[in-house]
Amino acid sequence: MNIEIKGVHYDVSKNTKEHMEKKLKKLEYTKDIIIDLLFTITRVKNGYTVESNINFRWGVRVHLKVESFELFEGIDKLFEKIEHKVTKEKEKVQHHNKRQHI
Repeated sequence: MNIEIKGVHYDVSKNTKEHMEKKLKKLEYTKDIIIDLLFTITRVKNGYTVESNINFRWGVRVHLKVESFELFEGIDKLFEKIEHKVTKEKEKVQHHNKRQHI
């Protein structure tokens, strides 16, 4: 799994990277189904926008976005969304594969 973190109007600090790495450990089980996990942290007037592009092995691309006043809170919310979306995508693919084998 390729992981990239970039900042727009924000220098990604060591604390931010460490916080995200801790969250990424919870997604370790997805390393076989996700090709790219790209993060963009943008500092805006009223806080932060944290976005993620996920490229799945089967060709699906998903864009998730969270806006928050607090950076770490935004990162936590984004990772909750990512976990939910990955679970949903995995179930869709498994359901589709089961239907093909019948």
